[in-house]
Amino acid sequence: MRSNGRLVKEAKRAWRQAARWLSSRDWRLSPRERDRRSRLVAQVSAAVDEPWRIAVISRKGGVGKTTTTLMLGHTFASCRNDRVVALDGNPDAGSLAYRVPRDSSATLSDLLRDEPHIAAYRDLRAYTNRAPTGLEVVASDDDALVTQGLGEEEYVRAIHLLERYYDVVLLDTGTGILDSATQGILRTVDQIVVVVAPNLDGARAASLTLDWLDRNGYDWLVRGAVAVVNQVQGRGMSHLGEIQEHFGRRCRAIVGLPWDAHLDAGAESDLNQVAKRTRDAYLELAATVAEGFDQVYDTHASV
Repeated sequence: MRSNGRLVKEAKRAWRQAARWLSSRDWRLSPRERDRRSRLVAQVSAAVDEPWRIAVISRKGGVGKTTTTLMLGHTFASCRNDRVVALDGNPDAGSLAYRVPRDSSATLSDLLRDEPHIAAYRDLRAYTNRAPTGLEVVASDDDALVTQGLGEEEYVRAIHLLERYYDVVLLDTGTGILDSATQGILRTVDQIVVVVAPNLDGARAASLTLDWLDRNGYDWLVRGAVAVVNQVQGRGMSHLGEIQEHFGRRCRAIVGLPWDAHLDAGAESDLNQVAKRTRDAYLELAATVAEGFDQVYDTHASV
């Protein structure tokens, strides 16, 4: 168990590392670019009255959903002075925790088992993995039989536990929108980020996801959604104009993300190796998501 002094030192070290990553090469920016960047950072660091829960969803695999969750979490953690956590909600043995340094062997099932003994942040910290940016990640179990046994009730419990100690809670989901785990996540979130592959097949799958949400009482999530068109391979985006037009009509906002060679490896991320244009794109995405913090939707009205 870490002492309070150790936790404070850990947080300060993470903040310094995150600030260096986020501000690297800022001296090369023009005054106009620096001003725009400052405005985006201010938006990302906006205070929340209550914990804000964001689910990153896609019914199509291989579109960069986990990477989007990871980098969105890093960006929020780098800019904000409060706590940011990401929960791996993929019931098929998700890989989110393998993208950050592992300083805990605990998993979601361990967290749920020991929930009665968690009375403070320092207790919960033993179940998370902390990146240099300050982002914390709760790992899923490697055994798919274990994760498949965690359903709607368990994920709702986990999210309610995390929101007691974190101000921003990110949720990486599986591809099955009807999975019990995803149903539990949708019941609790305030906002969704829909990841779209940059082709018509991927756009169709994402659009069908929004259709399902509209028909099943989550139309308010669709109205507040941010669509992410993610360039998952190092080549141009086909039918980009059509995709942007379609999701621009259906969602609150749409943001494009570039392909990045370092992130494409799918390994533990060294954020100093991430391209500047990638960092800039995720800063724009985080600011766009954060614009929803003070927007009131008819949340959970039909659920």
